[in-house]
Amino acid sequence: MSPLSDPIQLPPLVEPGAPLTPDEVQRYSRHVIIPEIGDLGQRRLKNAKVLVIGAGGLGAPALLYLAAAGVGTLGIVDDDVVELSNLQRQVIHGVSDVGRPKAHSARDAVHELNPLVDVRLHEVYLDASNALEVFADYDLILDGTDNFATRYLVNDAAAILGKPYVWGSIFRFDGQVSVFWEKYGPTYRDLYPEAPPAGSVPSCGEGGVYGMLCASIGASMVTEAVKLITGVGRTLLGRVQLYDALSATWRELKVSKAPDAEPITELVDYEAFCGIAPETPAATGRTVTARELADMLRARDAGQADFELIDVREPGEHAMVSIPGSRLIPQGRLLSGEAWGELPRDRSVVFHCKSGVRSGNVLAAAEAAGFTAVSHLEGGVLAWVREIEPNKPTY
Repeated sequence: MSPLSDPIQLPPLVEPGAPLTPDEVQRYSRHVIIPEIGDLGQRRLKNAKVLVIGAGGLGAPALLYLAAAGVGTLGIVDDDVVELSNLQRQVIHGVSDVGRPKAHSARDAVHELNPLVDVRLHEVYLDASNALEVFADYDLILDGTDNFATRYLVNDAAAILGKPYVWGSIFRFDGQVSVFWEKYGPTYRDLYPEAPPAGSVPSCGEGGVYGMLCASIGASMVTEAVKLITGVGRTLLGRVQLYDALSATWRELKVSKAPDAEPITELVDYEAFCGIAPETPAATGRTVTARELADMLRARDAGQADFELIDVREPGEHAMVSIPGSRLIPQGRLLSGEAWGELPRDRSVVFHCKSGVRSGNVLAAAEAAGFTAVSHLEGGVLAWVREIEPNKPTY
């Protein structure tokens, strides 16, 4: 077997499109003169429809390289807006885009690079109610999302529709890339049969990411996409590439389809699958607003109240911006049970994080551990800065 062939030889994903125009030949000439790509492969790229989920850290370089490569139709799924903190790694956006929808900013950047690309925007929050409809018209999916619920959703929707997808993941200095295609090999569920406990794996917004890593992993994702579309080379189906940017090393893990895996036939409640409890009316009653917390802190300073304010973020986040009078205990130490002894049981405790998600998880765990006088800050430190100390930075 050739070292450049797949264990299962994958056919080209896309049929060739119309002949290249003289302008297209000139634009894509460096591809066309590669024997393995050639005119036929470039016409396959021209005829391809690729959906990129997220115009963020991984989606940004992926969209640019897909457009530069000549993929004819690009779909963008994103309902977020550009923030200043995005620009450290999301290179498809610029300063003038801050406050704009990411989908609009990404579309404009793609058209500036290659006006021949048809860009389709899906400005929705992807969930089980719309994923199949959004995916239906595309040949290939690229998933660069940063939460497990969406990753399982993408996996299952792609499997039901019989579509391949390229997955990428980044955290701090580490990146992962693979190809999943239930028709021919393993899926994301074979790599991660069970979701990790809710809150145990920080997102990039919570734990940070080495900005340049996004380019390395995003480019690797597009490399796999182009190989799938054109049928050249050996794809990462059945393999996971792991990149450590600190040591500048790549290594590889093999992943096989579980022999007893049940066929994926329907979408489920992915937040429930990942252990993310929906907010209930009772939970809403256990929140305090930023203004309420400010009043509580003033009363505590005056000796009229006594409670603990616990910051459950990571040390780097706490050092960047904190609420006066808070004490840092990262959520991992609480969710593991290690730090419950550091919390008082004879007075109230208020938890807070960046936006309220992690503190909500800690709140539920604290109640399960027997704490009764507990609540958490609605909107987290972002709400505090917005409403109480607007001169402080956000991230």
